[in-house]
Amino acid sequence: MSVEKNAPATRMLAEIHEQPEVLARVLESGWGEARAAGRALRERGFRSVMLAARGTSDNAALYAKYLFETVLGVPTALASPSTFTLYEASMKLDDVLVVGISQSGESMDVLETVRRSRDLGALTLSVTNDEDSPMSAAADHHLHLHAGEEKSVAATKTYTAELLLLYLLVEALRGAETPAAEARDLPEKARTLLGSAWEGTARYRYADHVVVTSRGYNLPTAQEAALKLMETSYVVAQPFSEADLRHGPMAMVTRDFPVLAIVPPGKAESTMTGLVETLHERGAELVIVTDNEKTLERSAAGFHVPVSCAEELSPVLYAIPPQIFAHDLSVLKGLDPDSPRGLNKVTESW
Repeated sequence: MSVEKNAPATRMLAEIHEQPEVLARVLESGWGEARAAGRALRERGFRSVMLAARGTSDNAALYAKYLFETVLGVPTALASPSTFTLYEASMKLDDVLVVGISQSGESMDVLETVRRSRDLGALTLSVTNDEDSPMSAAADHHLHLHAGEEKSVAATKTYTAELLLLYLLVEALRGAETPAAEARDLPEKARTLLGSAWEGTARYRYADHVVVTSRGYNLPTAQEAALKLMETSYVVAQPFSEADLRHGPMAMVTRDFPVLAIVPPGKAESTMTGLVETLHERGAELVIVTDNEKTLERSAAGFHVPVSCAEELSPVLYAIPPQIFAHDLSVLKGLDPDSPRGLNKVTESW
Protein backbone atom coordinates (compact mmCIF):
# COMPACT_ATOMS: atom_id res chain seq x y z
CA MET A 1 0.00 0.00 0.00
CA SER A 2 0.98 3.63 -0.43
CA VAL A 3 2.42 5.21 2.69
CA GLU A 4 0.27 8.24 2.00
CA LYS A 5 -2.47 7.51 4.55
CA ASN A 6 -0.05 6.98 7.42
CA ALA A 7 2.62 9.54 6.57
CA PRO A 8 2.87 12.83 8.43
CA ALA A 9 1.31 15.72 6.56
CA THR A 10 3.64 17.39 4.08
CA ARG A 11 3.18 20.46 1.93
CA MET A 12 3.90 18.38 -1.15
CA LEU A 13 1.16 15.86 -0.39
CA ALA A 14 -1.31 18.60 0.53
CA GLU A 15 -0.68 20.34 -2.78
CA ILE A 16 -1.00 17.07 -4.71
CA HIS A 17 -4.48 16.79 -3.24
CA GLU A 18 -5.34 20.39 -4.17
CA GLN A 19 -5.16 19.55 -7.87
CA PRO A 20 -8.87 18.87 -8.52
CA GLU A 21 -9.73 22.34 -7.19
CA VAL A 22 -6.86 23.93 -9.11
CA LEU A 23 -7.95 22.30 -12.36
CA ALA A 24 -11.49 23.56 -11.77
CA ARG A 25 -10.17 27.11 -11.31
CA VAL A 26 -8.12 26.87 -14.50
CA LEU A 27 -11.25 25.87 -16.39
CA GLU A 28 -13.38 28.56 -14.77
CA SER A 29 -10.97 31.50 -14.90
CA GLY A 30 -8.32 30.44 -17.41
CA TRP A 31 -10.59 29.69 -20.35
CA GLY A 32 -11.64 33.30 -20.82
CA GLU A 33 -8.01 34.43 -20.74
CA ALA A 34 -6.95 31.68 -23.14
CA ARG A 35 -9.79 32.48 -25.52
CA ALA A 36 -8.95 36.19 -25.57
CA ALA A 37 -5.26 35.49 -26.15
CA GLY A 38 -6.08 32.90 -28.80
CA ARG A 39 -8.28 35.36 -30.68
CA ALA A 40 -5.56 38.02 -30.66
CA LEU A 41 -2.89 35.54 -31.73
CA ARG A 42 -5.02 34.23 -34.59
CA GLU A 43 -5.61 37.77 -35.83
CA ARG A 44 -1.89 38.55 -35.76
CA GLY A 45 -0.87 35.15 -37.14
CA PHE A 46 2.31 33.16 -36.65
CA ARG A 47 4.15 30.52 -38.68
CA SER A 48 5.94 28.66 -35.91
CA VAL A 49 6.24 28.45 -32.11
CA MET A 50 9.22 28.50 -29.76
CA LEU A 51 8.72 27.42 -26.14
CA ALA A 52 11.04 28.61 -23.37
CA ALA A 53 11.08 27.01 -19.92
CA ARG A 54 13.24 25.28 -17.31
CA GLY A 55 12.72 22.35 -14.95
CA THR A 56 9.15 21.22 -14.44
CA SER A 57 7.87 23.92 -16.78
CA ASP A 58 10.15 22.55 -19.52
CA ASN A 59 8.23 19.28 -19.32
CA ALA A 60 4.98 21.23 -19.70
CA ALA A 61 6.57 22.93 -22.73
CA LEU A 62 7.24 19.53 -24.32
CA TYR A 63 3.57 18.66 -23.84
CA ALA A 64 2.65 21.95 -25.54
CA LYS A 65 4.96 21.07 -28.44
CA TYR A 66 2.96 17.90 -29.04
CA LEU A 67 -0.29 19.91 -28.94
CA PHE A 68 0.87 22.68 -31.29
CA GLU A 69 2.21 20.21 -33.83
CA THR A 70 -0.48 17.51 -33.58
CA VAL A 71 -3.61 19.63 -33.12
CA LEU A 72 -2.65 22.81 -34.99
CA GLY A 73 -0.01 21.50 -37.40
CA VAL A 74 2.37 24.32 -36.43
CA PRO A 75 6.13 23.54 -36.31
CA THR A 76 7.28 24.01 -32.72
CA ALA A 77 10.69 24.06 -31.07
CA LEU A 78 11.96 24.05 -27.50
CA ALA A 79 14.13 27.12 -26.98
CA SER A 80 17.70 27.02 -25.70
CA PRO A 81 17.81 30.04 -23.36
CA SER A 82 21.61 29.95 -23.39
CA THR A 83 21.40 31.05 -27.03
CA PHE A 84 20.32 34.44 -25.71
CA THR A 85 21.97 34.59 -22.28
CA LEU A 86 25.41 33.08 -22.90
CA TYR A 87 25.91 33.56 -26.61
CA GLU A 88 23.82 36.72 -27.13
CA ALA A 89 22.69 35.42 -30.50
CA SER A 90 20.24 37.20 -32.78
CA MET A 91 17.56 35.32 -34.69
CA LYS A 92 14.94 36.24 -37.23
CA LEU A 93 11.81 35.85 -35.16
CA ASP A 94 9.24 37.67 -37.28
CA ASP A 95 5.98 35.69 -37.31
CA VAL A 96 7.19 33.41 -34.51
CA LEU A 97 5.17 32.97 -31.32
CA VAL A 98 7.49 32.68 -28.31
CA VAL A 99 5.88 31.26 -25.16
CA GLY A 100 7.66 31.60 -21.82
CA ILE A 101 6.49 29.18 -19.13
CA SER A 102 7.51 29.67 -15.49
CA GLN A 103 5.70 28.97 -12.24
CA SER A 104 7.23 32.02 -10.58
CA GLY A 105 7.69 34.17 -13.66
CA GLU A 106 11.14 35.02 -12.30
CA SER A 107 13.38 32.43 -14.00
CA MET A 108 16.05 34.77 -15.31
CA ASP A 109 17.09 32.93 -18.46
CA VAL A 110 13.50 32.26 -19.54
CA LEU A 111 12.61 35.88 -18.81
CA GLU A 112 15.55 37.06 -20.92
CA THR A 113 14.45 34.76 -23.75
CA VAL A 114 11.00 36.34 -23.76
CA ARG A 115 12.43 39.88 -23.62
CA ARG A 116 15.00 39.33 -26.37
CA SER A 117 12.52 37.50 -28.56
CA ARG A 118 10.09 40.40 -28.37
CA ASP A 119 12.89 42.80 -29.31
CA LEU A 120 13.70 40.57 -32.29
CA GLY A 121 10.15 40.78 -33.63
CA ALA A 122 8.47 37.77 -32.05
CA LEU A 123 4.95 37.71 -30.73
CA THR A 124 5.27 36.74 -27.06
CA LEU A 125 3.09 35.09 -24.43
CA SER A 126 3.89 34.16 -20.85
CA VAL A 127 2.34 31.49 -18.61
CA THR A 128 3.01 32.06 -14.90
CA ASN A 129 1.41 31.67 -11.49
CA ASP A 130 2.03 35.34 -10.66
CA GLU A 131 0.13 37.99 -12.60
CA ASP A 132 2.59 40.65 -11.40
CA SER A 133 5.77 38.75 -12.27
CA PRO A 134 8.50 40.26 -14.47
CA MET A 135 7.72 37.72 -17.18
CA SER A 136 4.04 38.62 -17.34
CA ALA A 137 5.04 42.27 -17.83
CA ALA A 138 7.61 41.39 -20.50
CA ALA A 139 5.23 39.51 -22.82
CA ASP A 140 2.56 40.74 -25.22
CA HIS A 141 0.02 38.38 -23.67
CA HIS A 142 -0.15 36.60 -20.32
CA LEU A 143 -2.01 33.57 -18.98
CA HIS A 144 -2.38 33.09 -15.22
CA LEU A 145 -2.25 29.58 -13.74
CA HIS A 146 -4.74 30.28 -10.91
CA ALA A 147 -2.98 27.57 -8.86
CA GLY A 148 -2.68 29.54 -5.62
CA GLU A 149 0.58 29.79 -3.70
CA GLU A 150 2.74 26.70 -4.09
CA LYS A 151 4.86 26.27 -0.95
CA SER A 152 6.35 22.89 -1.80
CA VAL A 153 9.72 23.11 -3.56
CA ALA A 154 8.69 20.17 -5.74
CA ALA A 155 6.08 21.55 -8.13
CA THR A 156 2.91 19.51 -8.41
CA LYS A 157 -0.26 21.56 -8.77
CA THR A 158 1.41 24.22 -10.91
CA TYR A 159 2.58 21.52 -13.34
CA THR A 160 -0.88 20.11 -14.02
CA ALA A 161 -2.26 23.66 -14.13
CA GLU A 162 0.31 24.48 -16.82
CA LEU A 163 -0.70 21.40 -18.81
CA LEU A 164 -4.39 22.24 -18.72
CA LEU A 165 -3.90 25.94 -19.45
CA LEU A 166 -1.66 25.17 -22.44
CA TYR A 167 -4.30 22.72 -23.69
CA LEU A 168 -6.93 25.46 -23.38
CA LEU A 169 -4.70 27.88 -25.29
CA VAL A 170 -4.38 25.42 -28.16
CA GLU A 171 -8.13 24.82 -28.10
CA ALA A 172 -8.67 28.59 -28.30
CA LEU A 173 -6.22 28.85 -31.20
CA ARG A 174 -8.18 26.08 -32.89
CA GLY A 175 -11.27 28.26 -32.63
CA ALA A 176 -13.19 26.29 -29.98
CA GLU A 177 -16.07 28.19 -28.38
CA THR A 178 -15.91 26.26 -25.10
CA PRO A 179 -13.63 23.66 -23.53
CA ALA A 180 -14.37 20.11 -24.60
CA ALA A 181 -16.41 17.94 -22.24
CA GLU A 182 -13.32 15.76 -21.69
CA ALA A 183 -11.49 18.79 -20.31
CA ARG A 184 -14.40 19.89 -18.15
CA ASP A 185 -14.47 16.41 -16.58
CA LEU A 186 -10.84 16.54 -15.46
CA PRO A 187 -11.36 17.96 -11.95
CA GLU A 188 -13.78 15.20 -10.98
CA LYS A 189 -11.62 12.53 -12.62
CA ALA A 190 -8.58 13.82 -10.71
CA ARG A 191 -10.59 13.63 -7.49
CA THR A 192 -11.52 10.01 -8.27
CA LEU A 193 -7.90 9.17 -9.09
CA LEU A 194 -6.73 10.59 -5.77
CA GLY A 195 -9.02 8.11 -4.04
CA SER A 196 -6.84 5.28 -5.37
CA ALA A 197 -3.47 4.21 -3.99
CA TRP A 198 -0.19 2.64 -5.01
CA GLU A 199 0.48 -1.03 -4.34
CA GLY A 200 3.96 -2.39 -3.62
CA THR A 201 5.98 0.81 -3.28
CA ALA A 202 7.70 -0.25 -0.04
CA ARG A 203 9.97 -2.64 -1.96
CA TYR A 204 11.68 0.38 -3.60
CA ARG A 205 12.80 2.14 -0.42
CA TYR A 206 16.40 1.09 -1.10
CA ALA A 207 16.32 1.83 -4.84
CA ASP A 208 19.01 4.24 -5.97
CA HIS A 209 18.35 4.21 -9.71
CA VAL A 210 15.38 3.83 -12.07
CA VAL A 211 14.52 4.23 -15.73
CA VAL A 212 11.26 6.02 -16.52
CA THR A 213 9.58 5.54 -19.87
CA SER A 214 6.52 6.46 -21.91
CA ARG A 215 5.78 7.81 -25.37
CA GLY A 216 3.95 10.55 -27.26
CA TYR A 217 1.90 12.94 -25.17
CA ASN A 218 3.14 11.20 -22.02
CA LEU A 219 6.85 11.43 -22.72
CA PRO A 220 6.67 14.70 -20.71
CA THR A 221 5.01 12.68 -17.93
CA ALA A 222 8.00 10.33 -17.87
CA GLN A 223 10.40 13.26 -17.78
CA GLU A 224 8.46 14.96 -14.98
CA ALA A 225 8.28 11.70 -13.00
CA ALA A 226 12.06 11.32 -13.26
CA LEU A 227 12.55 14.90 -12.09
CA LYS A 228 10.28 14.38 -9.08
CA LEU A 229 12.12 11.20 -8.08
CA MET A 230 15.50 12.89 -8.34
CA GLU A 231 14.59 15.99 -6.37
CA THR A 232 12.57 14.36 -3.56
CA SER A 233 14.16 10.92 -3.00
CA TYR A 234 17.60 11.43 -4.65
CA VAL A 235 17.10 8.45 -6.93
CA VAL A 236 19.11 8.62 -10.15
CA ALA A 237 16.20 8.59 -12.60
CA GLN A 238 16.68 8.63 -16.37
CA PRO A 239 13.68 9.20 -18.66
CA PHE A 240 13.47 7.67 -22.13
CA SER A 241 10.84 7.51 -24.81
CA GLU A 242 9.72 3.96 -25.50
CA ALA A 243 11.35 4.14 -28.93
CA ASP A 244 14.69 5.36 -27.57
CA LEU A 245 14.77 2.83 -24.74
CA ARG A 246 14.47 -0.01 -27.26
CA HIS A 247 17.75 1.08 -28.81
CA GLY A 248 21.06 1.26 -26.90
CA PRO A 249 19.75 1.94 -23.37
CA MET A 250 17.92 -1.41 -23.28
CA ALA A 251 21.30 -3.07 -22.76
CA MET A 252 21.50 -1.80 -19.17
CA VAL A 253 18.12 -3.29 -18.19
CA THR A 254 18.86 -6.63 -16.57
CA ARG A 255 17.05 -8.76 -13.99
CA ASP A 256 15.65 -6.73 -11.06
CA PHE A 257 16.45 -3.40 -12.77
CA PRO A 258 13.65 -0.94 -11.78
CA VAL A 259 11.66 0.62 -14.63
CA LEU A 260 8.72 2.98 -14.14
CA ALA A 261 6.44 2.67 -17.17
CA ILE A 262 3.66 5.17 -17.89
CA VAL A 263 1.16 3.30 -20.08
CA PRO A 264 -1.55 5.74 -21.22
CA PRO A 265 -4.63 5.20 -23.36
CA GLY A 266 -4.55 6.03 -27.06
CA LYS A 267 -2.10 5.52 -29.91
CA ALA A 268 0.91 5.06 -27.63
CA GLU A 269 -0.68 2.24 -25.62
CA SER A 270 0.13 -0.65 -27.97
CA THR A 271 3.83 0.21 -28.23
CA MET A 272 4.03 0.70 -24.46
CA THR A 273 2.33 -2.61 -23.68
CA GLY A 274 4.75 -4.27 -26.07
CA LEU A 275 7.65 -2.66 -24.20
CA VAL A 276 6.24 -3.85 -20.87
CA GLU A 277 6.23 -7.43 -22.21
CA THR A 278 9.84 -7.08 -23.38
CA LEU A 279 10.94 -5.66 -20.03
CA HIS A 280 9.06 -8.37 -18.16
CA GLU A 281 10.84 -11.05 -20.20
CA ARG A 282 14.17 -9.45 -19.28
CA GLY A 283 13.27 -9.72 -15.59
CA ALA A 284 12.97 -5.97 -14.96
CA GLU A 285 11.28 -4.75 -11.76
CA LEU A 286 8.31 -2.99 -13.29
CA VAL A 287 6.50 -0.06 -11.71
CA ILE A 288 3.45 0.65 -13.88
CA VAL A 289 0.86 3.43 -14.11
CA THR A 290 -2.04 2.44 -16.35
CA ASP A 291 -5.79 2.02 -16.68
CA ASN A 292 -5.22 -1.42 -18.23
CA GLU A 293 -5.59 -4.10 -15.54
CA LYS A 294 -3.99 -6.80 -17.73
CA THR A 295 -0.86 -4.67 -18.21
CA LEU A 296 -0.80 -3.99 -14.49
CA GLU A 297 -0.39 -7.73 -13.85
CA ARG A 298 3.22 -7.40 -15.05
CA SER A 299 4.08 -4.92 -12.30
CA ALA A 300 5.91 -5.40 -9.02
CA ALA A 301 4.39 -2.09 -7.92
CA GLY A 302 1.55 -0.36 -9.66
CA PHE A 303 -1.11 2.30 -9.76
CA HIS A 304 -4.40 1.50 -11.48
CA VAL A 305 -5.85 4.67 -13.00
CA PRO A 306 -9.58 4.26 -12.31
CA VAL A 307 -10.80 6.72 -14.97
CA SER A 308 -10.52 7.04 -18.73
CA CYS A 309 -9.74 10.12 -20.79
CA ALA A 310 -8.66 11.28 -24.22
CA GLU A 311 -4.97 10.68 -24.95
CA GLU A 312 -4.19 14.38 -25.42
CA LEU A 313 -5.51 15.11 -21.92
CA SER A 314 -4.10 12.02 -20.21
CA PRO A 315 -0.87 13.77 -19.09
CA VAL A 316 -2.93 15.93 -16.70
CA LEU A 317 -4.14 12.82 -14.87
CA TYR A 318 -1.14 10.54 -15.41
CA ALA A 319 1.20 13.11 -13.82
CA ILE A 320 -0.46 12.60 -10.43
CA PRO A 321 0.44 8.95 -9.60
CA PRO A 322 4.19 9.57 -10.16
CA GLN A 323 3.95 12.63 -7.90
CA ILE A 324 2.54 10.40 -5.16
CA PHE A 325 5.15 7.72 -5.86
CA ALA A 326 7.98 10.25 -5.53
CA HIS A 327 6.48 11.61 -2.30
CA ASP A 328 5.98 8.12 -0.83
CA LEU A 329 9.48 6.98 -1.76
CA SER A 330 10.97 10.07 -0.12
CA VAL A 331 9.09 9.32 3.10
CA LEU A 332 10.02 5.63 2.96
CA LYS A 333 13.68 6.64 2.69
CA GLY A 334 13.33 8.83 5.80
CA LEU A 335 13.72 12.05 3.78
CA ASP A 336 11.69 15.26 3.79
CA PRO A 337 10.05 15.86 0.39
CA ASP A 338 9.37 19.47 1.40
CA SER A 339 13.07 20.26 1.85
CA PRO A 340 15.11 18.78 -1.00
CA ARG A 341 18.75 19.41 -0.32
CA GLY A 342 20.31 22.25 -2.22
CA LEU A 343 17.11 23.33 -4.00
CA ASN A 344 15.17 26.59 -4.00
CA LYS A 345 11.74 27.41 -5.36
CA VAL A 346 13.13 29.91 -7.90
CA THR A 347 16.26 29.11 -9.94
CA GLU A 348 18.22 32.25 -10.69
CA SER A 349 20.93 30.88 -13.02
CA TRP A 350 21.49 33.04 -16.08
